[in-house]
Amino acid sequence: MIQRCVDWFAERVPIRGEQLRELTNEPVPNHLKRWWFCLGGTPAYLFVVQIVTGILLAIYYQAAPETAYDSVEYITQEASYGWYLRGLHKWAATLMVASVILHQMRVYFTGAYRRPRELNWMVGMCLLLCTLTIGFTGYSLVYEQLSYWGATVGANLCDSVPLLGPLMKNLLLAGEVYNERTLSRFFLLHAAVIPVVMLLLLGVHITLIRIQGVTEFPAEGERDDERKTFDFFPDHFLTELAIGLTLMILLSTLATIFPATMGPRADPLVTPEVIKPEWFFYVAFRWLKLFSGTAAVLSMGFIVAAMFVWPFLDSLLRRVTRSEETSTWIGVAAVLVILGLTVWEASVAH
Repeated sequence: MIQRCVDWFAERVPIRGEQLRELTNEPVPNHLKRWWFCLGGTPAYLFVVQIVTGILLAIYYQAAPETAYDSVEYITQEASYGWYLRGLHKWAATLMVASVILHQMRVYFTGAYRRPRELNWMVGMCLLLCTLTIGFTGYSLVYEQLSYWGATVGANLCDSVPLLGPLMKNLLLAGEVYNERTLSRFFLLHAAVIPVVMLLLLGVHITLIRIQGVTEFPAEGERDDERKTFDFFPDHFLTELAIGLTLMILLSTLATIFPATMGPRADPLVTPEVIKPEWFFYVAFRWLKLFSGTAAVLSMGFIVAAMFVWPFLDSLLRRVTRSEETSTWIGVAAVLVILGLTVWEASVAH
């Protein structure tokens, strides 16, 4: 009976095991055995966790000012395993942001963005911005006091952008101010628009990797004909599977020990003394405190634009300075500034 089923399937999908192994079993550079060199798989796995848990949470969530807080409270306190799913969603989001940032840093400091991979660096930057944006919109859906005012502050920052600012604010809030349609706008962005954009960008990202191959880092003194490789399947696949299982254990532990909690319900008439953003916005929040609104927004926009075109700026710097290490030292300085501003903001009593 089993053999008949196998023969039936084989007749309709005429792919032999040897063909499948040949298709998927491409040689993988030996340095990818180290986890930090293949960080891209970690946020991809966490993104899948976000999609699955997000769909389950969306069953109970109601995106309206009158019902949002109560629906999240129901998920957290009454729905079966709702507290666990919400905890998984929260911690997967946190680790996803961290892993995307670390992946981008790894690409930067190993020079993997250089010719011919400039376009893939730009796609990675788009994925980083989408990850931060989806974190911001998700934080705003709870309709807590801090999430409400955080969304208001974010919209006002958009308004500071020259020319396009008012339009961006209006698109984000579905009006001039936070209103009864704003939460549904945030929910649409968080649950549909941004995930679809990220899936499309991931498709482009992976396609470019498959076409160009990954950047190889041979060992010192190793010739091209001596470079060691290993099979994608099952060796690399099992490594990624082990990382996924480890992440699932870590997420479950964090969701159990540090579950997602509920803050005070949003009150548009009471402005909090201190507005606390999510940790990945600490650096931007501190930057805004150091400079005036428009200057801070324009300078941050300039920094983001420079990061997008960095492969071309790096090429220019290497030609001018005749040094391969200039970008590395600039990156070290930038990381120290980011860490300093983040710790500074985190140390302030919120």
